[in-house]
Amino acid sequence: MALASCKTQQAVVASIPEAPKEKGISAAEVIANHYNNKINFSTVYIKSNVRFSDEKQTQNVTAEIKIKKDEQILVSVRFLGITMAKALITPSSVSYYEKMNGTYFEGDFTGLTQWLGTDLDYAKIQNMLLGEAFDNLQQGKYALSTSDEGFELTDLQSGKTMKSFILDKEKYSVLSQAIAQPEQDRMINVSYRDYSLFKEGSVPMQTLIETFQSKGKTEISFNYTTLTFNEELSFPYSIPNGYKRILIK
Repeated sequence: MALASCKTQQAVVASIPEAPKEKGISAAEVIANHYNNKINFSTVYIKSNVRFSDEKQTQNVTAEIKIKKDEQILVSVRFLGITMAKALITPSSVSYYEKMNGTYFEGDFTGLTQWLGTDLDYAKIQNMLLGEAFDNLQQGKYALSTSDEGFELTDLQSGKTMKSFILDKEKYSVLSQAIAQPEQDRMINVSYRDYSLFKEGSVPMQTLIETFQSKGKTEISFNYTTLTFNEELSFPYSIPNGYKRILIK
């Protein structure tokens, strides 16, 4: 998501036992219902308005996002119709460049995971863009509670990192998901609105990403204006000559 704003965000993740049933339904049943609605696709093409803001600035750009399921994601960021940045993400690599400073990054998820302080991989990014849970909920243990918002699943297996997911009570779609590391004083919260139903599945047309750190708060909002499935897509990407490489330490 940081790539969409030509900046990098700090992200973050929670907690142990089996959950009792909550009002006649168990955490396992809520999770199973969520995956009954999983999107079925081979490719996705998205056009989106993007708004980035922090304590220092606010930027409005457009983004073109192409996804080939489980293989690659290409993000092109434009301002006034001019491509300002591009990112190519695959299961084994992350690469992006931005024109303003003439810089680029090439690497895998290892450095980004260490820098963010939580595990990051291709699946999490793909899921976040399409309104699906960061993690495979069927592989974890979760406590279940209910509120006016919906069903809340709290991860019971992580230690110093905390994860929670709020799902709609009727459609079991993700309304929000949060990953927090209290000791590092940082958290990322992603919330979704305005789900639209396609034959391939239901996708949120509005996404708000909020990151909280000791040095301040950052927001990135996506408003999808075009979304199509299963078209033949191309993924052109090459780093311009003369750009300076960025290293993550």
